[in-house]
Amino acid sequence: MREKPEAICTVVLIAINAGVFLILSLIGNPEDAVFMLRHGAAFEPFIMQYHEYYRLFTSMFLHFGITHLLNNMVLLGALGWNLEVEIGRIRFLIIYLVSGVGGNILSLYHDIYTSDPAVSAGASGAIFGIMGALLYVVIANRGRLGRLSGRGMAVMVALSLYFGFTSSGVDNYAHIGGLICGFLLALLLYRGKRRKMEI
Repeated sequence: MREKPEAICTVVLIAINAGVFLILSLIGNPEDAVFMLRHGAAFEPFIMQYHEYYRLFTSMFLHFGITHLLNNMVLLGALGWNLEVEIGRIRFLIIYLVSGVGGNILSLYHDIYTSDPAVSAGASGAIFGIMGALLYVVIANRGRLGRLSGRGMAVMVALSLYFGFTSSGVDNYAHIGGLICGFLLALLLYRGKRRKMEI
């Protein structure tokens, strides 16, 4: 009997995010924008004027408070587990990291366009990438993947975007950018699993 594959990358990503939050909590206040900015949060003037492009990556592992962290990690655990088991570890990591950076890039361009920059951090762009990828994978599997359905995924995406746009202090453009990146990457990377007959 073949063992069920485990979502190792999902677990490791949760541990990294939680570890970073714990370390920052011990040395300062993760809910303070200035403190977060000193430790890698995204901020358009620093990225564009001082060429600190690394912030597009480091901000993905920072969270403004325990509630922000827990909300993102619950979603990462639930969605990431399903996607990683289905698509594989390497493809999963590509989708997660590229979607997170892609979401931050769209958020950056929005801040440039509106001339209203804000300090931004969080894994939600990457998590929306997972959501977008799962949406494509479910569609590619004729609307069903285990307990996931195409209709259910579409409703989840719609509600997640709705709650973002009706709440304050949410980086909605990072969500949209991540969602689009995840869907497109899954379109390129996912070919479905080869089903083997077991004796």
